[in-house]
Amino acid sequence: MEELARWIESYMDMLIEASVAQLSQNEALKSEVMESVEAFFDGLLRTVASGDALPLNTILIDWVESRSVPAEVELTTSVPVLAALKRITWEQILQHSPLDVAVPLLVQVDEVFTDGLIYLSKLEADALLVDMRNQLRKAEAHVRRLDKSKSNFIAVAAHELRTPLTLVEGYADMIANTTWAATDPQGRLLLDGIESGMRRLREIINDLIDVSLLDLKMMELHVQPVWLLHILNAAERNVNKALGTRNVDLTIERDTIPVQPTYADSDRLLQAFEKVLMNAIKYTPDGGKVTVRARELPGFTDIMIIDKGIGISSTDLQRIFDTFSALGDASLHSSGKTKFKGGGPGLGLPIAKGIIEAHGGTIWAESDGYDEIACPGSTFHIMIPMRTAASNDRIDGTALLDTLQENDL
Repeated sequence: MEELARWIESYMDMLIEASVAQLSQNEALKSEVMESVEAFFDGLLRTVASGDALPLNTILIDWVESRSVPAEVELTTSVPVLAALKRITWEQILQHSPLDVAVPLLVQVDEVFTDGLIYLSKLEADALLVDMRNQLRKAEAHVRRLDKSKSNFIAVAAHELRTPLTLVEGYADMIANTTWAATDPQGRLLLDGIESGMRRLREIINDLIDVSLLDLKMMELHVQPVWLLHILNAAERNVNKALGTRNVDLTIERDTIPVQPTYADSDRLLQAFEKVLMNAIKYTPDGGKVTVRARELPGFTDIMIIDKGIGISSTDLQRIFDTFSALGDASLHSSGKTKFKGGGPGLGLPIAKGIIEAHGGTIWAESDGYDEIACPGSTFHIMIPMRTAASNDRIDGTALLDTLQENDL
């Protein structure tokens, strides 16, 4: 490399002048470009003369850290600039040296610049990775702020809706106790319609509040000994009207339900079971069937709610548990709770998921796909921890789920 070092030192001014001329056509920027080019060729000379890549690598590190390159327009990468400086150096060697001298110089230049290009590419890749991580952290922080704002808005809106609804319920109750309501059949019919709408609105408001409590991890559980069969029997009674309306048969295989109690919040578990059952009824055609059975696993009971409905596509199996993720055509949206395929607000399954996970369990769905004709059906697995004493410790239901799926259970 001694010959190349002597050549660069002899033709340094020409290399700088040619590089500045080609890299910038803007006179106002030439002084800035001149400074960068001088620093580069000085580092190149010291690397060639010493055989140590550090001087040149230091210049390349400065390029990446400052994100500015010796060119008129800032580039997203400095590799083209380094390639241009290599080409200019070749041109100067060929122009000012005889061929027998130029050939070994060109080989040495190619070796030094190739090492520099490899090092520069690595630097830029590392810098890009750091930038992407920083942007990801900012995006995650922004999403967390949006989620918190959404949860706060839902909670405030739900509580604000409660006040006027309470007034409407109060006045409706006063009217219901009048002589007119007791003697006028049409008046009674109108009041029944108002009361039905108020009950549905109260349910939606309560669901919104539950969603906000789950999002904010503020839902309180009142843990006590509970028997899963008792809760399932209560859930059956609560959905009995919907079963009759849709002519859907519900079968609970009671002999599969464990007889020993566990510690849980009975009201919340009932709420979760009822919402999954209502979902099964809604997406099962009239005259269909829903079955509930259980299996005992180490530390858990797997409650399976199996329907003969239209099924769930593979792309929607996870999305169905997202808040407000009602599937299907928006034109099918219905305020009714049991209309076949009627879209709702998308709160039932997310609330059920939140309640089960708050107990240390997990919930997931299986289906062979979506088909309104063949009706492949769906199976919802609800993993309930079986505890022998009240505890704040949560069993990792997700880990058990992974094990079950790995073994195709």
